[in-house]
Amino acid sequence: MAKNDLVMPVLKWVGGKRQLLQTLTPMLPKKNINDYCEPFLGGGAMLFNLQPRKAFINDINANLILVYEVIRDDVENLIDALSNYKNDAETFYAVRDLDRDKIKYAALSEIERAARIIYLNKTCFNGLYRVNNAGEFNTPFGSYKNPNIVNAPVLKAVSKYFNRADMTITSLDYSEVLNSITPKTFVYLDPPYDPVSDTANFTGYVKGGFSREDQIKLRNCCDDLNERKIKFMLSNSSTDFIREIYANYNITTVKAKRAVNSVASKRGDVEEVVIRNYG
Repeated sequence: MAKNDLVMPVLKWVGGKRQLLQTLTPMLPKKNINDYCEPFLGGGAMLFNLQPRKAFINDINANLILVYEVIRDDVENLIDALSNYKNDAETFYAVRDLDRDKIKYAALSEIERAARIIYLNKTCFNGLYRVNNAGEFNTPFGSYKNPNIVNAPVLKAVSKYFNRADMTITSLDYSEVLNSITPKTFVYLDPPYDPVSDTANFTGYVKGGFSREDQIKLRNCCDDLNERKIKFMLSNSSTDFIREIYANYNITTVKAKRAVNSVASKRGDVEEVVIRNYG
């Protein structure tokens, strides 16, 4: 299946790997990747770069997965819905606050909910998807002059790819997805990162967060993948804790740019690790 350069992320997502693709791609298995699994999909930069013929994609954020399902199933009506939005604070806060009324929000169609997520992502501060303890979107307006709210060519290209490929899209616990794949599948894992400091922890992605106990559970899943002879590559922050729990694997340090920070001067290069169970 020929790759389409217009197949690219449709959302900006915390921890997105678009700016690291040139570093990560040489670390992928040397043989062609036909069966691919990404259980922490986020913005999907790796998926869209590889465009595998068969993929299992998953994210615990059900709103994010709804966006991908609507792009796959009804992209034209999604584009129409997006074209109705205005880039001003009054419209933004009215759309953002729709989830404060649970009855009204439940009455929205899947297309309306997916368009809302894309619109908020394009117009909120720094493209940051963040929810409060009640699960309500709470990022403020971004005040951007001309955000690309309706990127129709990219949306159509992604929709075409989703429909051409053998694509399974789910919103489950990642361990359920990993338990279901076969040995011929390559797995890329991009979980919520271990925080490098007490103030660096980002837990607004979904209600709850991702603790160090969760990181150990994930490592145990990687051990299981390794025992099943399933190749995996995992990205995480370069903390002593992560290096310690993955000490039995191949660890490579890479530089990445911190894109999400309220202080622009703190969005510089940071160290991350890439962990693999193959050479």
